[in-house]
Amino acid sequence: MKIVDLHCDTIMRLYHGEHLDGATDGHVSIEKLRQGESLCQCFAIFVPWGPEAVRQGYPADPKEYFRLACAAYQRELERCRDSIRPAYSASGILENERKGYLSAMLTVEDCVTLDGRVEAVDEYYAQGIRMAALTWNHENSLGWPNRPDPAEHDRGLKPFGIEAVRRMNELGILVDVSHLSEGGFWDVARECAAAGRPFAASHSCARALCDVPRNLTDAQLRAIGDAGGVVGVNYYARFLRPDARTDDAPTAIADVLRHLRHIVNTAGIASAALGSDYDGMGSPLEWGDAGGQQALVRALEREYTPSEVEQICRGNALRVLQ
Repeated sequence: MKIVDLHCDTIMRLYHGEHLDGATDGHVSIEKLRQGESLCQCFAIFVPWGPEAVRQGYPADPKEYFRLACAAYQRELERCRDSIRPAYSASGILENERKGYLSAMLTVEDCVTLDGRVEAVDEYYAQGIRMAALTWNHENSLGWPNRPDPAEHDRGLKPFGIEAVRRMNELGILVDVSHLSEGGFWDVARECAAAGRPFAASHSCARALCDVPRNLTDAQLRAIGDAGGVVGVNYYARFLRPDARTDDAPTAIADVLRHLRHIVNTAGIASAALGSDYDGMGSPLEWGDAGGQQALVRALEREYTPSEVEQICRGNALRVLQ
């Protein structure tokens, strides 16, 4: 069963000069995507910024990093055009499949580079971005991220965040609530309901099973399901298991299935999807990397019908991306 994966951070590796057709130590490469039967890999431009970004050797200006990272992604797709092609919709993904190509879809994680300019949302779309996580772990012009403090976590979107979400819905950029505050989440839910649009959590898990603010409550899961959206389960152990205390805690197939099962039981089979966070987390994975991800599929096949497995692995994500 081919897989649509809603989130990876592999662009950061491309920024540092690695190649999709030569990478061996990361989670994602052309060979691994083929071995793991990928249909489409969503590649996120994660935007490091602030003093920590500078200490790690990234440009101080997030817009400069965004420009360079986007250029690295485009160069790599051109370099590997015999194997992987960009896609801008579900129909584009399926057309690439018919022609024998893997698909790559460009997304963004942290809309800091919008910087209060609604016209910059149109620029995202023109660059091929089709899903956008409004925040990462810092406040930006749209709103606030998830926080352990309930008062901070309840903060909603800023006025520009509302404006940006409305423009994304008009253009067809899928709004991504992973990392967002819970107050911001409910603002997104309201705006997407008014627009008749689904929204997504590209790489999030269930808070009922692992109580961290990055994860979604059952009410949030149901809201995504009611909107016709999807939750891509994250493979990072610290979001999957309460006993995973370190960044290198391992992830088992059973951990991922437990969260998928909870999402299906809470919000319906149509809401469940995969959002690995490949190349963005340190957990050793039972199946290794993207090349071994059919082990997840085989585990799903022991629990769900063929139609349900198809929905989780690709069908739900394709519906929402379309």
